[in-house]
Amino acid sequence: MDSNQEQLYATDELDQVMIAILAQLWRARAEGKDRPWSLARLCKQANVRMSSLRRYLTLLEDEGLASVDIPEVGSACLTESGAMLCRDLFGLYANEPPRLE
Repeated sequence: MDSNQEQLYATDELDQVMIAILAQLWRARAEGKDRPWSLARLCKQANVRMSSLRRYLTLLEDEGLASVDIPEVGSACLTESGAMLCRDLFGLYANEPPRLE
């Protein structure tokens, strides 16, 4: 297991930042049908710093859960595996995944 995988699986529970990012990627998928969101929008919606977002997206991409395109403005979206994980985590929401407080 490499250091990225160790960080992703460091605890039995996903940390709140990871959950916030996954929730927003799930929301983006529900709203846009595979249309990626800009990293700036993901930062704002998940309420995380860009450096943290990029670090977590790297972990998700390494695990095959997200597709990230950094050149130009940068964007990200869930892969099919990521969508399956979010469906398990958040359940089936018609048009709106859970909002994290």
